[in-house]
This record gives sequence, C-alpha cells and structure tokens, in this order.
Amino acid sequence: MSRLPGWRAAFRIARRDAVRAKGRSALVVAMIALPVLGVTAADLTYRSALPTKAEELTAELGSADARFAATSIGPVKLQQMPDGINWSTPEGAPDPTPEEQAKPVDVPAAFPEGSRYLTERSLPASVTTRHGIADTEVSELRISDAMLRGRIELTDGAYPRKPDEIAATSDFAKAAGLSIGDSVTVRGPELTYTLTGTVELPADLRADALYALPGSVIAPWQKSADRDKTILPPQPSDPKWLVKGPAGAGVTWQDILAANERGVVVKSRQVALNPPPDSEVPMSSMSSGYSTEAETTAAVLTVAAMAILEIVLLAGPAFAVGARRSRRQLGLVGSCGGSRGQVRAVVLAGGAVLGSVGAVAGVGAGFGLTALFRPMIEDFTGNRFGELTVRPWEILGIAALGLVTGVLAALAPAIVAGRQSVLESLTGRRGTRRSSRVLPVIGVIAIAVGVTVAVYGGISGDTTFVAGGSVLAELGVLGCIPVIVGFLGRLGRRLPLTPRIALRDAARNRGRTAPAVAAVMAAVAGSVAIATYTSSSAAQHAYDFEPNLTPGTVALAASDRGADAELPRSRAAVEQNYPVSGRPADFGRVWAGSDCSVYYEEENGCGTLELIRPTGKGHSCPLKGKGAKELALRLSADEHKRMMRSPACMDENYTMVAFGTGDHKIIIGGADVLDTYVKLDDPAAAKALADGTPVLLNSAYAKNGEVTLKATHLYNDRDKENRALHPGKARTTTDRLKVYVAPDRFAATPGIRMVMPEETAERLGLHVEDYGSFYALGRDATDAESQAAYAAIDQAGNRAYLMSSNERFRTQDDTILLILALFAGVVTLGAAAITTGLSKADAEADLTTLSAVGAPPGVRRSLSGFQCLVVALTGVLLGTVAGLVPAIALRLTDLRAALEGMREDPMQSAYTPIVMPWETVGLLALVVPVLAGLLAAALTSSRLPLARRAG
Repeated sequence: MSRLPGWRAAFRIARRDAVRAKGRSALVVAMIALPVLGVTAADLTYRSALPTKAEELTAELGSADARFAATSIGPVKLQQMPDGINWSTPEGAPDPTPEEQAKPVDVPAAFPEGSRYLTERSLPASVTTRHGIADTEVSELRISDAMLRGRIELTDGAYPRKPDEIAATSDFAKAAGLSIGDSVTVRGPELTYTLTGTVELPADLRADALYALPGSVIAPWQKSADRDKTILPPQPSDPKWLVKGPAGAGVTWQDILAANERGVVVKSRQVALNPPPDSEVPMSSMSSGYSTEAETTAAVLTVAAMAILEIVLLAGPAFAVGARRSRRQLGLVGSCGGSRGQVRAVVLAGGAVLGSVGAVAGVGAGFGLTALFRPMIEDFTGNRFGELTVRPWEILGIAALGLVTGVLAALAPAIVAGRQSVLESLTGRRGTRRSSRVLPVIGVIAIAVGVTVAVYGGISGDTTFVAGGSVLAELGVLGCIPVIVGFLGRLGRRLPLTPRIALRDAARNRGRTAPAVAAVMAAVAGSVAIATYTSSSAAQHAYDFEPNLTPGTVALAASDRGADAELPRSRAAVEQNYPVSGRPADFGRVWAGSDCSVYYEEENGCGTLELIRPTGKGHSCPLKGKGAKELALRLSADEHKRMMRSPACMDENYTMVAFGTGDHKIIIGGADVLDTYVKLDDPAAAKALADGTPVLLNSAYAKNGEVTLKATHLYNDRDKENRALHPGKARTTTDRLKVYVAPDRFAATPGIRMVMPEETAERLGLHVEDYGSFYALGRDATDAESQAAYAAIDQAGNRAYLMSSNERFRTQDDTILLILALFAGVVTLGAAAITTGLSKADAEADLTTLSAVGAPPGVRRSLSGFQCLVVALTGVLLGTVAGLVPAIALRLTDLRAALEGMREDPMQSAYTPIVMPWETVGLLALVVPVLAGLLAAALTSSRLPLARRAG
C-alpha cells in the first residue's frame, strides 16, 4: 500500500495545527526566517557589491569599447594579455634605445577605422574652496559625452560645456563646502572656473576630483608657466583615449594586435569578456595565474554549516513545545490505530510546513531589506551596486536550507513524541525521564578533541582543521548545555520567588531551554570569534604602525631656507584656524659647515653632523647584521618583541627623518618641546635643558651618561658668507657631551633622537635656525579647518607647511566591532524573546496555578523577565567561551606565519597578540541580557484569566 495517503493526512493535520496555533506558528516561522533572512541578505549584498567583470570594465571605460594608451618605451612592438594590464616587449627582442623611447607614439593611428574617441588627462592641483585651499586631482575629460555613462554620473546641476566651467565629485564638493555656481580657482596659474554640477563615480563614491573640458586647464597653465617662471608648470599624466569602435564591431583582438605593432596597449571590453584562445595570444607562454577557489569553498561550507546549526537550534525548542501542546491530538492519532511512525510523521510534517513558510518569508524579507537599505550599504562600501545581482540557484539553495533545517529541527521532538505512550499523551502527563548521562560525556570529549584539533590547525597553519575543530568544540558545548541548565536549577535555592521559579523552570524544561541557550551561544560565539580576531589584528596593526607624529600633535615646519622670517605669520595662521590648544613649542634645526639643504649638488659640498653610536650590548641591535638569522631561529615571539622594542633595535626600525634634522635627528628646543611633542613630563629633563644639557631620547647612543657628537665643518665655496668666516680646510670635531637620558619608551618618538639647547649648539660651533612649532590638538581638525589653515599659510607667504598625523589613514575597526555586537545582540534578544514566549505558552497551567493560589499580578511579568534573562545570560557566557576557540586558533595560524617571516627577516615583527574585545563582551554579557529581561517583563501582561487545568 502506498505511504503517500498517510503523509497527506500528516500534512493536513500539520497545516491545520499551524493555523490553529497562530502564535506558536509565528514564533517558529520567525526563528526559521531570521537566519534565512540573514543569509539571503548577505548573499545578495555580497554578490551585488562584488563587481562582475562587465561592471569593472564599465567603471573603467564607461560605455566605450576600449581604452588606448602609449607606453614609455616609444613606438616599439609590444605583446599584451587580453586583460590589457600585462604587457611586455616580445621575448628575445632588444631593449629600445633612448632615441626610440623618445619618439612619440601616434596612438590615434591605431584606432579601428570609423572609430570615435575621447581624450583623458589628469593632474594634481591645489584649488580654492569655500573654507580655504584643498589639494585634489583635475581631469580633462568631456564627461557630458554618452561614452562616459556608467563610469561618471551627474548627481546635480549640469555638465561642463564651456572652457571656464568645471564639475566636482559630490564628496569633494561637500568637503570643500562648494555649491553649484561657486567659483573654483586653480592656484598657481590662477585659472578660475564656475562649478556647474556635481558627479559621482559609481565604482568609487569617495573619489575627490574635478572635471574640466579638454584643453581648458593644462594648456593655459603651461602658457602661464612659460610666461612667468615663478609658476610651477603642470604635471599631467600621460594621455589616454577612450574609443568607441565601428557600430556592431567594437574593438577586436585583431585590432589589439595591430595596435601592439605600433607600441600601443589596449584594454577592450569585447576581448576582456571573451578572451581569445591561448594559441592566439603571443604573450600567453609568459603569464601564469592562481586560484583561491578552494579557500572560498571551505569558507562557504563553514558558513553554511553554522547557518544550518543556528536554524536548528533556534527552531528546535518551538517544535518541542508544539509537539507537547499537541500531545492530546497525537494521542488520538495513536488511539485510532496510528503507528509511532505516523505520529512522528505528523510532527515532521509540521516542521516541513512551517519550515517552507519560514524559508519563503525569510527569502522575501531578505530581498526587501536589502533593497530598502541598499543606499546605506552602498555608502558604507563606497560603490554602487549597479544592479541587484541574484543567483537563482543560490537563493533556491538558501530556501531549501530553511525547509530542510525546519524538518531537522522537528526530528528530535518527533522521535520523543513517537516514544510517548498513548495514555501519557491523552492524559497530558509528562512522565519522569532522567537526562542522558552519555551526552555530557560525549560533549566533554568533543570539546577536548575539538580544541586539540583547532589548536593543531593553528600551529600547523591549516585553517581547515581550525574550522573543523571549532565546530566540533562548539557541538561539544551544546552536548553539555542540558547538564549546565540542570545545574542552574540548584542555584535558585536562596533566591527570591520569581528568579527561583525561572531557574527551576529552565532546569525542568531542558528540552526547551537548552536549544534556546545553544542558539544564543552559537550567535554570540561567532560574533565573539570575529570580534576577538578583529581586535587582535587591530592591536597587531597598531604595534606595527609607524606614526609620523606623536598622538594629538601637529607640526608647522619651514618649507625652504630663509623661511624662518615668515614663521610668525604662519604660526598665527595655524593658531587662528586650527583646533590647537595651549602655547606652541618652537623648535629649530642644527647643522655643521655649509647647509646641505642648499649645497647638495656637489659631492662633499657641505658639512655633516652625526651622533656616534657605541658598539656592544645595549648599543647594537642583535637582529641586524651578522648572526641575526641564527638568533631569530631561537627566539619566541615574545622574546623577539622585547628585543624589537629595545632602544638599539628601535632606532633601526624607526628611520623616519623630519623637521629638517637629517639622519642625526637632533632638534633645537626647550622644555616645551618635551611637554608638547615628546610627551615627557619630567622636571629633571626640563631642568637639564635649562642648564644647557641635551636630552637624549634613545639610550643606545649614550655610554656612561655621555654621547659622542661628530661634526665635519666643511664650507662650500659658493657659501661666500660662511666661507669668509671659516677659511682653510674642512675640520672635523668630536665632542663628548653629558646628556640626560630619557626612559627607553621614548626611543620611538617619531623624527627626534635628541633635543639640544640652542646655546649648547652655538658653543660647539654649529649653526641653528628657527624651523617651526609643535602644537597640541584639542581635537581632530575638520576638512573646513584644514582648508582654512592651508589658505591662511598661503596668504602668509606660503613658506611653511602643516604636517598632520597619519593616524587617520589607519584601518578603523570600531565600526566592525560595533556591527558584530549589534548583530549578536539582536539575535540574542530575538532568541531569548522567542524562548520566553514559548515558555509562557508551555507553562500556562503553572501560571494559572500561581494566580489561583494568590500570587501578585506582577509575578507573571517578573517571571517572564527572569526567564528571558536566564536564557540570554547563559547563552552569552557560553558563547563567549566557545568563540575564543576559533579566534585563538586563527591567531596561532597568524603567529606561525609571522614567525616564519621574522626568521627570514629578523627585523620583521612577529608580534601576534590575542586581545579580548572587552567592550563587545561587556555589551553582550551585561547590557543585552538585562535589556532582554526588561523587554520581556515590559511586554508581558501581568494578569491571566483563570482557566480549567487540562487533564
């Protein structure tokens, strides 16, 4: 007999039961739809944000068929790959002579007959803004042409149509405070243009650029520079040609080969999308590639496995409660002759029905939310999607994932329902069942094995073992959760009524509580793992980061010799326009003999100044020179870090030269330099400078409290003033100076090795010059303040420049950590709220009894809050511990790679810290559970009408 009628009846019963119990069904659908929604939205966002080859070509070419460009080697025969990126001269061909390289390349002659083209050139320029002055890039390109559509799009106003009109990217116009109709002046040639519109580059929304018509910037700028030698000539890029081929033909591979004969490189849309066979590509034998398909597949499989686990854990308790609520109905099925298999079929059919609805709802909501938040996502990623990329098989797979996991979530409740006797089902008695003693043992074993495998994968550098071991360890924790939940019931003995009932209810109904705790744990574990890895990587990058200034400071420095006469006006410009705090700390530069910044053209045409570093332990870096690699083989990462942070190695590592010092890194300054820039708050150091004693920031140069300063007083014959004062041959002096040695941590001060009082330099026969000032910042400067300061410095004579911190170019991970915390918090709130709703639905009889025996109305409300708090807090704490396993294992993988790099180059950092994201953990462990409990209590009705006890 066919089994189909039995399943048909099972689906009919399941459908009617789902419609009858709308609240519980909605919870189940929500739990299945939530992960499906997340995976669908992630898939759509990833596929849409990841540009296709066609979209990449549009970002470069617009709607043109190809881009033609000459090379720097003249009209010499070339070979290129179909991608238009890699090219070379033919193998065995002689190198082009200088005469050949100097010959111009007739690029338009290489265009297919009947083509139309646009020229494009760009150059850096300093332009006026509403706030002051800003540096940007100006492109000469007719952006109104239809050939640019898809690459450059108008957002407001109109395209430039006249030589005195210009357009700006929206990002630049906003930063510069410009509006349509404003004037923009290119500084130097003082060419003024009217801003007619704003545009955006869909592939780069953060681009800062201006667009003018061809011939309206470079040519007049060059004419101005030819007339006035004080105007620097323009520095344009090599021209490029965007070409639209003959209608219907495009630019073919044969056209490219013909262009290569003339020394022209071509990037063709048609060829890039449909490359010729290797047999037709002369350069194919010289090229090779690689694939990351295996790594991508492993990552996708890991994410898919975790998504299935999340859905099963979220939906499992709902089906367990549903089966218990329908036990009388299931008992009637058994009493009418239904087999255990048919009882199981009813529960499984419920999983299929609700799983299919949840999958469809999740996919639909994923599409809707992605479309709704698309502008925000595009702004965050910095590029337009172009179109929402949908891969039907992936979406169908995600929907099938929801359906299958819905059935899997109903599997365990179905097995339990099938084992119940008809009498228990009809009377509503739950019976007494002992928890499995085998499952926790298996869980502990799985945790041990999983952690071992993950750590082994980290040490060996195998991410597959890391992923597999992490999943196994997490599954082991899942196996132990029923025991942990059971233990919670014992903690409530001395607690007040409602938390005691909440803990005991969680322990008594482990089949409902444990999966919910596991669901929260799974979500939090993933977020904590990524957050820990991200914060650890951020700490590593912060350690490796080489700042150009100390934190919270900005430096004003002279830009050429003699500029010290303009420094007072430049200082006033900075102090009036930049968010500085306190008084400036003025500093100067020092040199011996003729100034090398002026007399640098001749060899040995100027003096030298050098701090001589002693040799021996504590003075020479053991990671540099002979025996360094052998030493590196014996060092651990911590030992290497300590050695790298020593003053001797710090000086080898931090080689930045600034503030006009040269390699000696000695500046002239007083105690205010120590306080404002060096951040050395030491009265003894300040007193030493006041007494004429230099302050040495790197102790590796000191021996017995003294340094050796070697100066070569060589004067150039062109330096007539100083030459007259110092006739005769060059002389070399070596002086031993008593110094105040700063603590070792100040060896990393950017750009300075020693601060010397001016009177000491003059006593040694050295030359000094006022060179600039250090300022402490009250806050980071805005774009408007920076532009205003640059404009004020320019008005002050443009004889100085403002040096700001490169700290803003570092990767910011705070946003990533915040998103992770919010994601885990939302899932935690959702899982805890759903579980609380299920517990209320499952415990209506108990709540009715509480009301009947006179419990205050607020007990019901507070009980819901504590039930939610128990689930959320337990899941968060377990998830935090479980999430550390993959994070630590992956950091061990990074450590292995870092040690290999360090042993190859001993001066390369091997510092690979593991840093806990305490803000994220604190938010998840404290704020989210309390918020979940408060919301559950606030949204629960305090009164329950009395009802007849079932059974």
